[in-house]
Amino acid sequence: MLDQLTDRLARLVKQVRGQARLTEANMQEALREVRLALLEADVALPVVREFISRVRENALGQDVLGSLTPGQALVGVVHRELVRLMGGDLPQKQRELDLATQPPAVILLAGLQGAGKTTTTGKLGRWLLTERRKKVLAVSTDVYRPAAIAQLQSVCQQAQIEFFPTPPQMRPVEIAEAALGHARRHLLDVVLVDSAGRTTIDEPMMQEIAQLHTALRPVETMLIVDAMLGQDAVNTAATFGSRLPLTGIILTKLDGDARGGAALSVTQITGKPIKFAGTGEKLTGLEPFDAERMAGRVLGMGDIVALVEEVKSSLDVGAAEKLAQRIQSGARFDLNDFREQITQMRRLGGFGGLLEKLPVQFAQAAGQVNPRDAERQVRRMEGILNSMTPDERSKPELVKASRKRRIASGAGVPVQEVNRLLAQYDQMSALMKKMRKGGLAKMMRAFGSMAGLPHPGGHARRH
Repeated sequence: MLDQLTDRLARLVKQVRGQARLTEANMQEALREVRLALLEADVALPVVREFISRVRENALGQDVLGSLTPGQALVGVVHRELVRLMGGDLPQKQRELDLATQPPAVILLAGLQGAGKTTTTGKLGRWLLTERRKKVLAVSTDVYRPAAIAQLQSVCQQAQIEFFPTPPQMRPVEIAEAALGHARRHLLDVVLVDSAGRTTIDEPMMQEIAQLHTALRPVETMLIVDAMLGQDAVNTAATFGSRLPLTGIILTKLDGDARGGAALSVTQITGKPIKFAGTGEKLTGLEPFDAERMAGRVLGMGDIVALVEEVKSSLDVGAAEKLAQRIQSGARFDLNDFREQITQMRRLGGFGGLLEKLPVQFAQAAGQVNPRDAERQVRRMEGILNSMTPDERSKPELVKASRKRRIASGAGVPVQEVNRLLAQYDQMSALMKKMRKGGLAKMMRAFGSMAGLPHPGGHARRH
């Protein structure tokens, strides 16, 4: 998301050079670039005007420290204003999910049809279960679309949270109250109410959601906003904000290819914080929104914190430690170990997801390889390894000509692909041996070679 905006803003550092202060003259072209970039990203015009005004006011006359160029100093001001724009200056308590009430706490989810509301309900339920250790019940009040109810039931099963069946012939308020009564009787902690959506905002829908709010008195009323809708998302947020006492916003589809200006507009338009950001279809694709980290990503600084958290949550640390201990003790690194390393890499969401969180300089360096091509190659490698027998993975020397043909046929690839994988394994195995003597950097370069990524100071190796 916001790739074009990131590319433009990342060039700011190069535009304002060699002067000791930021002035109107040396900022004019840079601010024009920022303005155009924001408008092209579909950020609301009133938001852009105020943003540029604040950046100019806060940057003019600012001294440039010895370690900074004027461009870097301007980027610092832009970063601070982006953080403020996305609600980073709001009180911490207001930006976090508030469950401080007598259980069960009710969270009412509102939004247009297609914004990802039902999937987000499941994602939020899973987050509450895994991160807050809450017992969660979800209910749909969308009596107009039976498919929506069935979808929520399926999502709840995947998220391992409880689903309250929507009784037929009951009104939305009655359904929600019945679910709340069930939660009280069974001592559940949180009730998620997935309200009905519409393709467009209409008066009956607004009245219905207002009635739900009055009856349930939720601790949180969250608006689900599709970040890919751009200006329409801002208009939707403004309308809901004028009719409902919103407490926060959940942005969905932040990994989309659209301009994504909604992320930079909705807080300013509604006055409400973005509390969560959702990506992808997987139920793990929801994380608390952090304005400072998001501003860093927009400016090409990456999101190393998110990357570290993803690594911690996705990788099997115990398995990695066991492998390290085995290698240190002199045990052989075989194709089973090789396959496990590839699986661990896939758990991180592929190369595309990793590159998105890296600072732009690193991402551009790695970007010499198309992430999709790299991920396709990793999937092929997995297919080849899975076509081998356990004995062949334990003793790679067994894999000769006839076995290579059988493995290639089973994986649906040419024999040359099998040869290439075995060559990459040989390289990795050799470097694992050197790891006992402190060759960790070489091992990391091997991972790059495995996916065809360029070596520092050189080109990708070809096998």
